Parts: sequence; structure tokens; C-alpha cells
Amino acid sequence: MVPKPSFSTAMSKLPISALPIPAPKRLLIHNLTPDTWTPNPVHFRTKVLATSPSLQRRARLLSPPCHFSYVTPFPIPFPYDIEPPSPTDHLENAADKNAYIEQWLSKREATIVQPPLPRFPNSSLRKYYGQHRDQPAELVGLSETGLRDCVPQLDVGDAFAVLGAPSLSGEFEDEGDGQPSDIPEAVEARNDLVDVLSGHATLMTPPEVEAESAFAPWSMRYSGHQFGSWAGQLGDGRAVTVLVTPNPSNPNETMELQLKGSGRTPFSRSADGLAVLRSSIREYLCSEAMQALGIPTTRSLSLISLPALPVAREKIETAAILTRMAPSFIRIGNFEAFNGPTNMFFFGGGQQNPDYDGLRILGEWVVKEVLKLPVEEGKPWGAELVYDVARRNAKMVAGWQAYGFMHGVINTDNVSILGLTIDYGPYAFMDVFDAQHICNHTDEGGRYAYKYQPSNIIYALRALLNALAPLVGAEKESGKAVTEGWAKDASEDKIKQWTALGVEIAGEVERIAQQTTADEYSRLLRKRLGLHRPESSDERTLFKPLLNLMESHRLDFHSTFRILSSFKAAWLANSESGTTSPELDALISRILAVTPEPERLDTETAKKEFLGWLTAYAARIQGEHADAAALSWDPDFSKAEEQRFTEMRAANPRFILRQWVLEDVIKRVERDHDSGKRVLAKVMHMACNPFEPWGAEDEDTPEGELSAEEKAERDYCGLGERKMLGFQCSCSS
Repeated sequence: MVPKPSFSTAMSKLPISALPIPAPKRLLIHNLTPDTWTPNPVHFRTKVLATSPSLQRRARLLSPPCHFSYVTPFPIPFPYDIEPPSPTDHLENAADKNAYIEQWLSKREATIVQPPLPRFPNSSLRKYYGQHRDQPAELVGLSETGLRDCVPQLDVGDAFAVLGAPSLSGEFEDEGDGQPSDIPEAVEARNDLVDVLSGHATLMTPPEVEAESAFAPWSMRYSGHQFGSWAGQLGDGRAVTVLVTPNPSNPNETMELQLKGSGRTPFSRSADGLAVLRSSIREYLCSEAMQALGIPTTRSLSLISLPALPVAREKIETAAILTRMAPSFIRIGNFEAFNGPTNMFFFGGGQQNPDYDGLRILGEWVVKEVLKLPVEEGKPWGAELVYDVARRNAKMVAGWQAYGFMHGVINTDNVSILGLTIDYGPYAFMDVFDAQHICNHTDEGGRYAYKYQPSNIIYALRALLNALAPLVGAEKESGKAVTEGWAKDASEDKIKQWTALGVEIAGEVERIAQQTTADEYSRLLRKRLGLHRPESSDERTLFKPLLNLMESHRLDFHSTFRILSSFKAAWLANSESGTTSPELDALISRILAVTPEPERLDTETAKKEFLGWLTAYAARIQGEHADAAALSWDPDFSKAEEQRFTEMRAANPRFILRQWVLEDVIKRVERDHDSGKRVLAKVMHMACNPFEPWGAEDEDTPEGELSAEEKAERDYCGLGERKMLGFQCSCSS
């Protein structure tokens, strides 16, 4: 049996290999259906890894009832460089040659168990290593906020000390360089962390643990629509969940740790299962930046470079492994896998026939353990699942729109059941406001342009409903939850009947999504403008006119909001007829200065239009203050103005992960890891604290008198070179 996790009121920190795992009833692998070729962790470890490891690395369709496959991280170059056998090996036939390949792979698989760390002899897990797999792994980044929020019980040892002091300007100076600790336990905890999160060591339960309680890593099966076209089985082609650990404050909540870029899985199709340093840096930073902005997201824990592992993209690049975290990585595509729109087969892929019991099993797990919906035992849950996913994703996309985030690839397999932003690829934050902006240069038709993001979430919700429709219809007809074998004897006509009955809730799903998005977007825009009272006219009189001004005069989205934090309604009240106060003139000039093309700006027209908007804004502010007590404003108007300034500063970021900043950070890390990791740490710190006045924002210090670090911060808060504005990325990662 696996030792039960124990929690004390004073949290004790543990190295990663000593972290507890949940009870089997809280583990996905003991509640969903495994790949028939990897039926349980013990069979997987003793049979598959030892004699037929290619099962994990060959692209193949899982059997229709299966939700996942056990897989170990395997970050080695692909195609695999298998040395030809020597003549003395006497490989007479195909079977001998196949056995030779299996043996070559097995020697590199995690089959050799290590004893637990001496300080933690009763750990639930053990580290397993391969015989012939040893490559350098360098910790490049560690997220302090991800660690704090998601796995506060994890001991990372001297990892932060080794990374060095965060710096944009002094990264080449000796002072602040990373230094390992002289405390053996601290070094041990850091090495343990890097071993596991680099994919070098695999965490599994000890050999003596029986199958029903055992643990091994896995990758999920899912399908999906990509750019509106059905793609069939996709799945975790380069992601492996290596650990699930309970929340020390609430053992009923768990956190899943997943390695991205850790090698091939059965879902890799023709890809190598690896990730490059460039794209890994982008996801590592943005996951935490989104959290700081209050937008639901998966989280990042670590970034590890594998400098000796080449990856072929448009050019040969360096590999990296990102560790990301979430309570669950289940997506809409997981449901589509069990009832997709068509069945198809092609080399290396396709789509299985529907499996309605697999759909039920997945839904029951998601309702109870992932969404934790308060559905009474035996009562229908299918429609409630869809409604809840609609609300969650509507709130998420409202956050995207309010903060100018563009995902770039909102395929249905990239939409989380929990409503978390997931799979950061060719994303971007808005520079100059352009509602039509397309951040992904492979999106030639503009399907995922900024303005269409809410519509694409609704498209994904329709796909979820279509997958669940027969189940929803069957529950609607009976008034009860479906049970095992619910569709086993149903005719094709009956399935169609149930499906038609299920899709009747489509209108309600869309209504929920649209209303939730509108409400949340309005809430966030009011927050950005320092307003407390919802008014139905805000979209028409304030939000849309402001965005139109930004778009028509090519003004930077985030800088405009940040500058508006300094606006005082009293400036308009104090202006004499036909004139404006010097403060108001100065504010409008500052706003108009955040255009990358001042030569194209019609200054007089822009000033006049902004003055008109500010007049309406001031009236709205004063109207709220007339009801100050009810709206939690200070009764003194001048103090209320200061209150609004403080609130707006905490809602409008000074620092944003612009494309040019990301490209600059990537270049500096790729050029030199030792100095680059200090730059990366500083940018992560800025991204996690985006509302701080970076670069001496509030000081009148001349540029020449700023410290080198302040000047670098100020540069990183700027628009950057004009050629990088609206820069588009590709999906290549």
C-alpha cells in the first residue's frame, strides 16, 4: 500500500520525490480507463518499459474506451539514432530486429529504481532512471509565484540562489551571480527537482506497491477541431503528467505537474515530442503574467534547458522542458474523443468510433473531481457540466478581451474544461489597438483575430455540447443520470433522438456564455476606468468610444489606460468655458504621445475627440460620487480622486509582455544561459508585479540620472521598435 499523506498545521517542505500523492479515489489514473496496452502502473513498469517500450513512442490510435496511456518522459533526439547491430548480433529476421530496437529503447527507459532520499525513507514515490540516458540539464527559471500558489510544500533547496539575482542591466557582473549553497540538504533538494523536472528521472511507486494503489506518469487522449476542421485524435503529443500532489491545506484539492516538451508519446503523430527554448520561455513567462492580471490560467513552475539536445524547427534549436501546473489539464477535446463528428483513419492517426460509456466515465469524473459541481447522486449532470464550462470559459475570454490578450490558436483541444488559459503558442498582448489584429501568422483567414475570440469560445462550447448531446438528451428523457451501459443497446435512431434532444440546450449555453462574457468584460473595463457602479450605457458611452479613439489614432492600448489613471474629473470642472486646464492639456498630450507613428497623427482632431470623451468620463465619475457612501467612495471628492488613482494603478499594468520584450529575453537567454537566467528572473518578477511603477515611473528624474537598472526597466515598459509592433509568431515550437 502507498503510505497515506499526512499534513501538519506547520507546513513542512519536502523535496519533489518526497511529496505525497493523493489516495487512489482522487487520482485520474484509477478512475478513468487506461490504454489497453498499458493497463496499470505495475504492468507498464515491469512489462512495457522492460520489453516493449516502443508502445509509448509509436503514433497509434487508442482503443475507443481508453482515456489515457501511461508514458514516461523521454527527452532524446528524434528520429532516434539507433546504432545498427553488428554482424555478430546475428539478427536473422524482422522479429530479431524488432527485439533489438525494443532493447535499445529499454536501456534508455526509466527502469532502474533508486532508494528514497535518506531523510525521507517513507516517501510514497521512488525515482527511476535509465541505463544509457544522461545529458546535461540546466535550471534556467523557477517561478516564485507558481511555487507559492500551487506547491507551497515543495522544497526547491538552493535553486533560487543558483539562478542568481534578477537583473536587466547587471547580468554580466560577478555580483549577483548564482551561487550554490554549502548546505548538503539544499543542494540535494535542488538536484532532486532538476532530475525530475528535466525528465531525467521518473517518479513511480516502489516495486512492492500493488497495481490498485500504484502511480506512474501518463498522457491524455483527446481529439479536436483545428481552425474549424475536424482533426480526429490528437492527445498529449509532448506533455506528460509526472506528479499529482494534494494541497497541504486541503487534501481534497490536488495539483497536477506536467512536463511539456519531454519526448514522444502515442499521441505525437509525426512530431518529435520536444519543445524549443524559445517557445518554452514564452509560456513560462506568460502563464504567471496572466495570473498577475487576474486571468484564469495554467501556471508555470520551472524551465529547464537541455543544451545538448538539438531540435529541428525552421532551424536547429535547443530543447527545453517547461513544468506547468493545474488542478486538471482536461480539455473540451477530451470529450470530443468519445463522440466526435466523424470516424476516420489515416497514417499515424484518425478517429475512433464513439464510446458512450467512455464519455459517461469522463463526465462523471469531471463533474465530481474537477468542476466539483453540487449535483445530487443519481440526478442528471450532463447539462450542468456544459453550463459550468460555458461560465468558466466566458469569464476567461472576457479577461482576454479586457487586457488585450490574443491566444492565437483557440482550437477546441486548446480550451480547458476549467476555463483556464492553456497552451501558450503564438500569443500576443495588444500594442496599438486594432480589433482585427491577428497574432498568429499561420492564421491566414483571421479566424482567431482579437475581436473573434469570444465567438471561438462559443464554437468550442458547441463542440462540447455536440459531444455530450446524446448523454444530455438521455438524461433529459429519463430525468435521471445515465448509468453504466446506458447506450449499449440503443439503436442509431435512438442515439439521434437523444442527440436532438440534447442540442436543444444550445441556445441556453450560448446565452450563458454571451451574458457572462459581457458582464465580466464590463466589470473589468469599469475596474480599469476606476468606476464602481454598473451602468448599462457604459459600453455605448465609454468603453466602445475609448477603443475607437485608440484605434483611429493608433494609440497603444495599455499605455492609454495607464495614463488615464492620472486623470482628475476636477480638471474639467475647473476649466473655464472654451479653455482647458494645463493639467488636462498635459494628460491628453501624454496619451497622444503613445502612438508609434506621430507623423500620421492629426493632433488637433485627436485632442478635440479625447476632450469630448474625457468630458463624458468626468460626468460619469461625478455621477458616482453623488452616491459616494453607497459606492464605497470617500465623501471628500479630492480624496475620492486619489482613491480612484490608486485603484486604477492596481488594475492597469505598467509592464506588459510585449512581443519585442519576449524576443529580447529569448535572445539574451539563448546567447548565454548564465547571464540570461538573471534577465529571465527579472522579467518574471516584473510580469508577476505588472502594476508597480517600474523604471521610476512617477519620478521626474531625467533619463541620464536614472540607475542602469531603472533605465532598463523603463525601456522594457516602452513600445520598443516600430517594426516589432503587431509582430506575429508561428505555431512552430
